[in-house]
Amino acid sequence: MGDHVTLTASDGFRLGGYRADSVTPAQAAIVVIQEIFGVNAHIRDVCNRLADAGYCAIAPAIFDRITPDFQSGYSPEEVAVARRFVAAPDWPAMLRDTQAAIDAVRGVGPVGIIGFCLGGSVAYAAATKLSGLRAAVGYYGGAVARFADDRPLVPTQLHFGEKDSGIPLADVETIKAKRPEVEVFVYPGAQHGFGCDARASYDAPSADLAWRRSLAFFAAHLR
Repeated sequence: MGDHVTLTASDGFRLGGYRADSVTPAQAAIVVIQEIFGVNAHIRDVCNRLADAGYCAIAPAIFDRITPDFQSGYSPEEVAVARRFVAAPDWPAMLRDTQAAIDAVRGVGPVGIIGFCLGGSVAYAAATKLSGLRAAVGYYGGAVARFADDRPLVPTQLHFGEKDSGIPLADVETIKAKRPEVEVFVYPGAQHGFGCDARASYDAPSADLAWRRSLAFFAAHLR
């Protein structure tokens, strides 16, 4: 359904990405931000599902500055390799590359952003710092609590798993306390990565509910 694309960031860096367009002309676009596993099959599937829902979806390869076209699965060995990419994350660079994706689809219509894992944190940061967005959704972003002093400039919705070993519920409560205007959902029994059907932690009922909530949120704000 989708195609490889090349994006250009404000500093001139050229990065890859994946874009999926709906069969009928889209009236809005959504930027999809990857986990630490690159623009892999899961992220491309998210783009395709958004295209099926009537959106133009684009996923920038935000690790291209380190290793072009890095993609990974979810085995323990692959997870260990992927974690090296975020040992010292370059947030400004990732946001520049995210802005490049936003700019690439501005002509379609209103633009939203959705991110998973690392991408959930990037999506939140983008909502507080970048231009051209109308709504933001983040799934299990571990750095959101650290960024919570920054107020989103657009409506924002966040999703967390109750049993996420990497994101304590205390962090979720911090986000709720600091950002009461943000819509926050916690899924009972769900672990980190519950929205990805390629992971052992996939939780279909939680994933389905979170996806419905995400689509409803975008439908309300990307008009």
